[in-house]
Amino acid sequence: MFVQVWKKYLPVITLLLKKSVNAPQVLQMSAFDFTKASGGRKLNCNFDIELVNGRLNPNEKHSPLARDLAAFLQEDRVVNALLKKQNIRFGLNGKFELTITNNTPPQSEQLTEEPSDAEE
Repeated sequence: MFVQVWKKYLPVITLLLKKSVNAPQVLQMSAFDFTKASGGRKLNCNFDIELVNGRLNPNEKHSPLARDLAAFLQEDRVVNALLKKQNIRFGLNGKFELTITNNTPPQSEQLTEEPSDAEE
């Protein structure tokens, strides 16, 4: 239902996904696009989803709008590659602001100790 909306914004979402490593990113979207996609019906556009390693948690209930976004992102080869091995939160509020937050824990550097020659 909302695939055309997500398709329109995909290039910007891809760019913001890359930038989200440094800080949360916000995309102001058009309310008209969502109204048109819903056939003029009033809809609740608020959602908050998290894709862990590119996948939605199947045990949580998500709105059709959120499920369409997740499915669309998973189908795109470039975006799917960005989402792998990351924890990304997408939120849409009533002002049609899409927030993209990268919650991927930082890679812990493994400290390897070299044996000292002092024991000889």
